[in-house]
Amino acid sequence: MNPAARAFWLRSPGHGELRDVTLPEPAGDEVLVRALYSGVSRGTETLVFRGGVPESQHDVMRAPFQEGDFPAPVKYGYLSVGVVERGPDALIGRTVFCLHPHQSRYVVPASAVTVVPDRVPAARAVLAGTVETAVNALWDAAPQIGDRISVVGGGMVGCSVAALLARFPGIRLQLVDADPARAETAKALGVDFATPEEAAGERDLVIHASATEQGLARALELLAPEGTVVELSWYGDRRVTLPLGEAFHSRRLTLRASQVGTVSPSARPGRGYAERMALALDLLADPALDALITGESGFDELPELMPRLTSGEIPALCHRIRYPDPA
Repeated sequence: MNPAARAFWLRSPGHGELRDVTLPEPAGDEVLVRALYSGVSRGTETLVFRGGVPESQHDVMRAPFQEGDFPAPVKYGYLSVGVVERGPDALIGRTVFCLHPHQSRYVVPASAVTVVPDRVPAARAVLAGTVETAVNALWDAAPQIGDRISVVGGGMVGCSVAALLARFPGIRLQLVDADPARAETAKALGVDFATPEEAAGERDLVIHASATEQGLARALELLAPEGTVVELSWYGDRRVTLPLGEAFHSRRLTLRASQVGTVSPSARPGRGYAERMALALDLLADPALDALITGESGFDELPELMPRLTSGEIPALCHRIRYPDPA
């Protein structure tokens, strides 16, 4: 008999609860995972929590192991790290990452988990999904040696992009955010920081991840002629107005979207989702990325925690959820 499990559900917009889960017996090609940690991706998950997924995007926004439908009731999330308790011999006892909602134990296909490298702590591995987004964004953006690059928006995704760009040789990099407190995060990542008013201009490339209209407009203003903004923000049901009638055409600027749901066509041929996730986990060996985890709470606290994260009462990049030790 499988052990008991509980999962976090959005009962209605703004209201979450923990529910008991009956787990199926794992088949020969499946694994039973006991969660150690999960992560709350503040941007997307709080948008889901407030019921902000537009109807036209209900199918596109489905998480791999989501249950229920938007706006609610729905079980949503995609940053889970745990230990394989049952499954193929090669996986039993291994720490794995899975794109699974917040749940204490779960059964998934063995192909849905990625082994966490020994040099990456389980507590840091919850960032894998976001670092994977950053990897895909940089495949789309294709930065070059010597580029002048800004990342506008110092949230979880923006800081992940900045952390990876900090390893590129010869670039001039700046993290831009309206919150001066993000300067400390930038310092931990080894990146220059500026507020939007102080940001350097004439940039060859700007990665935008602030999820605000003002941030995207400022990203366009920072570009040099022929420069490119790569847009990572997702606005849900909000409309965005941009100043495309000013210097946008005369300076021949480019605005392009990047989204992790599709592997970038700029990636080397043959690279798929599994290779991209394995790369993201490998990159998490860098302890500087611990700066992206700005808080931790117990699993039982999730129903009270999510409204506070959504309102901004608790400022966060990635808020880590800790699961109790087995009885």
